[in-house]
Amino acid sequence: MRIAVAADELTGVAQALPDELRQRGHEPILHGAYVQHERPDWAWASERAARDVAEGRAEQAIVACWTGTGASIAANKVPGVRAALCGDAQTAAGARRWNDANVLALSLRITSDAQLAEILDAWLAARVSDDAADAANVEHVRQLERDG
Repeated sequence: MRIAVAADELTGVAQALPDELRQRGHEPILHGAYVQHERPDWAWASERAARDVAEGRAEQAIVACWTGTGASIAANKVPGVRAALCGDAQTAAGARRWNDANVLALSLRITSDAQLAEILDAWLAARVSDDAADAANVEHVRQLERDG
C-alpha cells in the first residue's frame, strides 16, 4: 500500500517511520522534513500528505508533529480525510474500525519506538466495520463536510 508520510522535524519516531512502513511491505511517499524542497512546517507537510489520500496518490497517510494535534488538525481540513491522533494501539485500531480513519496522526514527543510498532501493527491490521450504525456515523461526518 502507498502511504503518504509527513513530519515537521526528523526527531523521535519520525526517523524510524519510513523504514517501519517498508519493513511491513508498504511504500512511503515522503513529505515535509523528509524532503529537502518542501516546506517542513506541520500545517504544510500534513496538508500535502492528506491531499495524497484525498486525490488518490496514497491509500492512507501518517502525519506527525511534536504533539500530533496540529498535524491532525491540518490533515482534517482536507476534504475526504478523517485523521485520528492515536497514542496507543487500541485507539489506532478503533479509529480505523469505527471511524474509517484514513490518516494516522502521531506525537513525536510521546510516541516511543515500541509504541510506534504497536500502533502501526494495529492500524494496518484493522478493518473498517460493516456495522450499519458505524457506517451511518461515518456517512454523517461526510455530510457535515459537504454541508459545512
